[in-house]
Amino acid sequence: FSSRRRHTRCSRDWSSDVCSSDLDIAQIRERMGLDQPIAWQYGRWLSQVLQGDLGYSYYLGKPVTALVAQRLEPTVSLALGTVLLAVCIAVPLGSLAAWRMGGWLDRSLSAFSVAGFSVPVFVIAYLLIYVFAMQLQWLPVQGYKPLGGPQSQGTWAWMRQLILPWLTLSTVYVALMARITRASVSEALQEDYIRTARAKGLSERRVLVRHALVNAAVPIVTVVGIGVALLTGGVVVTETVFAIPGLGSLTVDAVLNRDFPVIQGLVLLFSLSYVLINLLVDSSYVWLDPRIRH
Repeated sequence: FSSRRRHTRCSRDWSSDVCSSDLDIAQIRERMGLDQPIAWQYGRWLSQVLQGDLGYSYYLGKPVTALVAQRLEPTVSLALGTVLLAVCIAVPLGSLAAWRMGGWLDRSLSAFSVAGFSVPVFVIAYLLIYVFAMQLQWLPVQGYKPLGGPQSQGTWAWMRQLILPWLTLSTVYVALMARITRASVSEALQEDYIRTARAKGLSERRVLVRHALVNAAVPIVTVVGIGVALLTGGVVVTETVFAIPGLGSLTVDAVLNRDFPVIQGLVLLFSLSYVLINLLVDSSYVWLDPRIRH
């Protein structure tokens, strides 16, 4: 009786919109396979992923792989530039702080590390924008210029758009890497082989670089790998602040629009990159320290 009455109501004009919407929902669920068991849905999704098909965006109606490919260059440029800048600053700074332990450089590094860990990324970003973009007008506030392709305006235009984002993200990772470098190098400087190297008459610079820093490389490489993996969260905030059309901003848009295929594809990509980076870091231990082979 209830089904007959519901059918009668659907025939009336005042409820035709409701019935048509229910029918549309049922057709969409059938087309997308959502009416099938969860195990079947997961098996279908996994087989498509293994073939390189991450599905289609609900909101944009484009393949997820195409959207990721369009946004990959800005994120890779931001991440690699941040890591390179952080390593070039943090490793020498931490080594010098360990060499002059207790001096003004060591104390300044400790204060900078505390500030770098405490201040959020977006606060650093807005401070840099205010100083270098608004007051001094040396750098642009937001945007991105591609490095290659028909829209490219040259290497300098590409770098000019990324200097502030690089400085923003590298502040946090310089604080982290410099502290780990200082701790590792200071521990290595207490070893017997350092005392032997100094007894042989080697210069302090050679003792620091060729002996202490080389033997402290394993913890430093480990924290570099962790920093690259942690860039995922920092990239999302930084790309949003600086309006960089990368994977971070794509993640924010997908979450706001409830675009689940895009979210699944991005989470899978971030997880895969995290695993690969950690695998490369673990594999580098054998090359950095031959004793690990035994």
